[in-house]
Amino acid sequence: MSKFTRRSFLVTGIAAGAAAGIPAAAHADPGPAQESAASSASLASRGLRSDPFTLGVACGDPDSGGFVIWTRLAPQPLAEDGLGGMPARPFAVEWHVYGDERGRRPLRRGVAVAAPEWGHSVHVELEGLPSDRDYWYRFKVGPYLSPMGRARTAPHALSHGSALAMAFVSCAQYEHGYFTAYGRLAEERPDLILHLGDYQYEYRRDTYTIPGGNVRHHEGPETESLANYRQRHAQYKTDPDLQAAHAAAPWLVVWDDHELDNNWADEVPEKPEVPQPNFLARREAAFRAYYENMPLRRAAIPRGVDMQLYRRVRWGRMATFHMLDTRQYRSDQGCGDGYSDCPAAADPARSITGDAQERWLLDGMRRSEARWDVIGQQVFFAQRDNNAGPAKITSQDAWDGYVASRQRITQGWVDAEVRNPVVLTGDVHAHWASDLKLDYDDPTTRTVGSELVASSITTGGDGLDSDPAAHPYLTINPHLKFYNNQRGYVLTRIERDRLTADFKVLPQVTRPGAAAHTKATFVIEDRVPGVQRTYLRPVDPSAARTPGIDWIQETVDLETKRP
Repeated sequence: MSKFTRRSFLVTGIAAGAAAGIPAAAHADPGPAQESAASSASLASRGLRSDPFTLGVACGDPDSGGFVIWTRLAPQPLAEDGLGGMPARPFAVEWHVYGDERGRRPLRRGVAVAAPEWGHSVHVELEGLPSDRDYWYRFKVGPYLSPMGRARTAPHALSHGSALAMAFVSCAQYEHGYFTAYGRLAEERPDLILHLGDYQYEYRRDTYTIPGGNVRHHEGPETESLANYRQRHAQYKTDPDLQAAHAAAPWLVVWDDHELDNNWADEVPEKPEVPQPNFLARREAAFRAYYENMPLRRAAIPRGVDMQLYRRVRWGRMATFHMLDTRQYRSDQGCGDGYSDCPAAADPARSITGDAQERWLLDGMRRSEARWDVIGQQVFFAQRDNNAGPAKITSQDAWDGYVASRQRITQGWVDAEVRNPVVLTGDVHAHWASDLKLDYDDPTTRTVGSELVASSITTGGDGLDSDPAAHPYLTINPHLKFYNNQRGYVLTRIERDRLTADFKVLPQVTRPGAAAHTKATFVIEDRVPGVQRTYLRPVDPSAARTPGIDWIQETVDLETKRP
C-alpha cells in the first residue's frame, strides 16, 4: 500500500454554496489542511448532547481512484421536522480514510461541513487513491465517532482486475418485515452492491399491508414534504441490518417509484385524475431528500425538480455499469399502470428512458470495451405476458408498456456487437431469470442478452417457496427460465469467462434472524447470451477424481434439460 505524505484538505466554499442553493463541496484533494477555516466559521460540536451518527455511514460510486463517503447527523432521527434533532447551524465533521479495518494506517483526513440546508448530510469525494483495493473510513464530531465503513476502488481502466463480487437488491418496505436480508448480504462482503429502487416507501402507516398485518410501522404521514421524506429516510436508516449493508461495501443507487410516489411518470403522479397541484413541489422535496441520504457524487445534486441520476460506472475492463433512470423521463403509462392489452404500448413516440438517456445508453454501449455491459435499472425488461390466448396482457408500468423503447435499445446493443449485455432488474418482488430476444413472439429466434431480477428485501412479506417450473408465466413465455417468490437478493461473481448468479432467499422476514440460502444458481457464459442453470449433484466417493469431493456443479441447457 502506498503511503500518503501530503495531507488532504476540504474545498468548502461555504458562502458560495449557500448563495447558489447547493451544498458545500467536499472534495478530498492534495494540499494544505484547512481545519482552521472550519473552526473560524464557528462549526464546533457545541450543542450536541448525544451521538449524531444514528444513521450510520455509506460509500458509493467508486472509480479507479476513489469513491464517495457519506453520513448524516441526526441525534434524534425520527424528529417530525425532519431535522434529526440537529441545531439549525452548520457543523464541522472530521473524516478519516484508512488502509486497514482497525484504523491503524491513516491515509487521508479532512473536515467537511454538514449544513442544515441539506439535512446535515456529508458527501466527501475521494480522489487519487491506488486502484483495486479496500479502504475503511469513518467520521467524527466532537467526542462522537461514527461506525467504520468499508470502501473499495475499482480496477485501473486498462485492467480487468480480479473477479468482482457484485450483489443487487430492491424493494424494502419497512412495515412488511425485518431487513434481515440486508444483514445477510453484509455478511457476504461483496465488492459492490447495486440498489435498483424502492429503497423506501412513501405510505402512511398501514396503507400498504400484508396478510396478517404489518410487523412494523411507518412514522409520520404519507411523504409529501421535505420534512416527511427526511424523516422516512431516517427511519429506514436506523435499521441495523441496512446500516450493516451500507458499511460493508460501496453502493450504486438508482430510484424507482416509491422514493417519490407509486407509479409516477415524469411530472405525472400515480393518480392524475385527482388534482395534485403540489406534485412538482413534492417531487423536488423527494429528490432533495434522496440526495441527502445517499452516497452520491456532486453531479447528482438536484436542481429543483430535476436530478441527474443516470450515469456510468466502470469496473476496469471487467464491467461497465450503465445505471438508468426509468421514471424521471418516461412517457405516462399508456393504459393505466396494471396489466392490459394496450395499443399505446407499441407507439414508437413513447419512451421509458427519454430520448437523451436512450442516446446516452446506446452511445455508451457502442464505445464500451468492457467484458460485461451491465444495465442496472428498475422494471421488468423482458416480455411477460400473462395470457395464454391471442391477446397480449402485459404490465404497462414495465418495459412491456414501452415496446419501441425496448426494441431500440436491444437492437442497439446487437448492432454495436456488445460482447455480454446483461440487464439487472428489481421492482416485481420475486426472483426471475430470463433470456432476452428481439422477437419475443417467436421463441425460435436467437437469444441476444440476459436478464436477472432480484426479489424484494421485505415487500410482500414472507412470500412462498414454490416449484419455479410450475409458474404459468414460464409456460406462456418460454424465454423466462426461473421464478421464486421468497424475499432475498442476488449475489453474482463476474469473471472474464462467466457471470455466476446465486439467487439468495430467506424463509421468512416477518420474524428477524432468518438464514439465507441459495435457491438457484445461473451462469452466463462469455459471448453466450442467455441464462443457464447450474446444479450440484452428488458424486460417488469411490468414483471421484479428487478425494474428499462429494458434489460437483454442472450446467444444464434449459432448452434440452441436459448437462
